[in-house]
Amino acid sequence: MKNIVAGLDIGTSKVCALIAGPGVDDALTLLGCGVVPCSGLRKGVVVNIEATVEAIRSALDEAQKSSGTRAGMVAVGVAGPHIRGLNSHGIVAVRGGEVNSRDVERVIDAARAVAIPLDRQVLHVLPQQFAVDDQEGVRDPIGMTGVRLEARIHIVTAAQSYSQNLTKCCERAGTTPSEMVFEALASAGAALFPEERELGVALLDIGGGTTDIIVFHGGAVMHTAVLPIGGNHITNDVAAGLRTPVADAERLKLSYGVATNMVVGRDDIVQVPGVGGRGPRQIPRRLLGEIIGPRMEELFALAQRELIRSGVADNLASGVVLVGGTALLEGTQELAERTFNLPVRRGLPANLKGMPEEMMKPMYTTSAGLVLHAAAEGMPGTALRNGRRSRWRMRVSDWMREFF
Repeated sequence: MKNIVAGLDIGTSKVCALIAGPGVDDALTLLGCGVVPCSGLRKGVVVNIEATVEAIRSALDEAQKSSGTRAGMVAVGVAGPHIRGLNSHGIVAVRGGEVNSRDVERVIDAARAVAIPLDRQVLHVLPQQFAVDDQEGVRDPIGMTGVRLEARIHIVTAAQSYSQNLTKCCERAGTTPSEMVFEALASAGAALFPEERELGVALLDIGGGTTDIIVFHGGAVMHTAVLPIGGNHITNDVAAGLRTPVADAERLKLSYGVATNMVVGRDDIVQVPGVGGRGPRQIPRRLLGEIIGPRMEELFALAQRELIRSGVADNLASGVVLVGGTALLEGTQELAERTFNLPVRRGLPANLKGMPEEMMKPMYTTSAGLVLHAAAEGMPGTALRNGRRSRWRMRVSDWMREFF
């Protein structure tokens, strides 16, 4: 239906489908949602098409029933270790002495003309800044006088085979993706505030199989990366360490798990189900923290390394924002603050109106951001949020509004 859009977060542990449309004052508002478990992906990559198709179909059906409508445009999240981000630079001569939209198109074309393997596709072309002659840090060069125009951009690419498998799963489930969006970029759209992007912020999306990282400074994307570690690794550690079934390990992690024992009382006791017909036993909760803590420390240490690689680690005045289900673990915020030596907060899908209280949680941030991206492409009067339109002229003003 016209102006009815959907976001589809196909994750390692769950599929979340959100449907939204115009609400009060024509503002984009959530209309329905569907969340179902998924076992068809591993580390964000499809490994079982049938299981993935069934999870997508069930989540969409649930969302369409609760909203009473069908989605028009569907944005699908892309994650996994195959995601790559790189910065690029382009220079062109200004024709006529004054920069116009065509010059901006040409310089972005020049900047994105980098060698990309044939088995990869470009997901996003995100502008960082422009320079006119020797004047750097220009956000909107149109109308400026000069003879040389430069552009710095960030390019996000993905493996074609992954995108093709994901598209196949969606089509077999009865929907066709209108765009593929890097999940960390979607999460940023739902959880970050403009002043955070301006001052400098890093967002960590801790999913089931991977952790996506995106770094902003000066309102632009400066760095993206994917770490091959997520919440499921913690669950497996708990299952092995406590000798309990994986399903029970997940429940223990969610109910009693802690990222640091600094927040655990010495007398706290947890009951652990046995495996193979063995009876349950009681353990100190601190033992659970001793299993989870090192894995979380490893995750944050790898993330810290990526922040240093970004080149703006010293300019993250807004600190770090954590999203994803693992961000809810008690003590995660405290551990992250000690590791990064920066202020840390949990990100919520605050930028999408109509989210019920039970869904104002970090694990629904990506799907909310995907809805916002779908709306940006399909609803009148909104700015495009990624680099996938074929007509470059329509992109220029949209880019300026979104990233600056």
